[in-house]
Amino acid sequence: MPFEADLAHALDRTTNSLEPDLTALLSGAVQRGRSRRRRRSAGVIAGVGACAVIAGAALVIPGALARIHSAGSDMETVALATPRSAITGDQMIQALEQTLPGGRFSQVTGQSNNPLDPHGGYVANGELVVDDGHGAAFVGVSAMRLKLPLKDGDGLSCERTPARAPGDTCTLSELPSSAAIPGGAVVTSEQNAAEHPARADTARRWTVTVTLKSTGAQLQLVQWNSTGGGSGSDTPKPTRAAPPLSEQQVVAALTGAAWAPILGAVG
Repeated sequence: MPFEADLAHALDRTTNSLEPDLTALLSGAVQRGRSRRRRRSAGVIAGVGACAVIAGAALVIPGALARIHSAGSDMETVALATPRSAITGDQMIQALEQTLPGGRFSQVTGQSNNPLDPHGGYVANGELVVDDGHGAAFVGVSAMRLKLPLKDGDGLSCERTPARAPGDTCTLSELPSSAAIPGGAVVTSEQNAAEHPARADTARRWTVTVTLKSTGAQLQLVQWNSTGGGSGSDTPKPTRAAPPLSEQQVVAALTGAAWAPILGAVG
C-alpha cells in the first residue's frame, strides 16, 4: 500500500477494542492513518457514513489519551487522502460545543491537521467532557478524508470476523444526496460495551460515523456514558444511562451548519 510506511502507527479502530480512537489520535497514532478490522462486502456503498462503522468502533475518543490498543492479525491499514485545507483544533472544539448546547464543558482538547505533511497528521479532532444535567459524558469527534474509491474494507460494513460480542450492535444506512451532502453519505452507528459479559455498571460507547461518498470526507462522533473510554477495569463507571445525543441528533448535527465548513475543508 502506498502509504504503508507512513501509516505504520495507524489508529486501531476495531469494534472489539474500546480504546479511545481520539485518544489514539491525540497520541499521534492517527497522525499517519488508522487501522480497521477487515469487513466482508455488504453491498451498501459500492463504493465510514451514517453508520458505516466507518470508524468501526474506530475513532473512539475516550479520556486516557495515551493508550493505543494493539491491532490484531485481522487488521489492515487504511490509507487517508490529503485534506483540502487545514482545520484547527479550536475549530473542532467550537463545532463540538455547538453540537452540545447548554452543557458545561471540561477536559477540552483539540488537535489540528496538517495537509502539507502526512507525518504531521491528516486527522483533526476534538474531545471534551460535557455535563448537560444528566451526568457527565465523554464526547469526541474526528475529521479526516478517506482515499477514494471507498471500499468495504474501509469500514463500510457491519459484518465482521470474529463475530460481534453479545449485546454490541451495529447498523448501516445511507443518506440521500442533498445540498448539505452532495452525492449522499454512508452512516454507521455502533454501540459497544467496555467489557464482556457486560454488567449493570459497565460503561458503553456509542459511535456514529458519516462519510461522504463523493469526496471521502468523514466525521466520526463518539460518546461514552462515562467520563472517559478504555476497556474493562480501565473504563470509568457509568455516570448516566444514555449518551447526550441520540443517533438521529448526531447525524443531523454532523450534516448541519456547524460541521459544514469542516466537511468542506476535509473534502
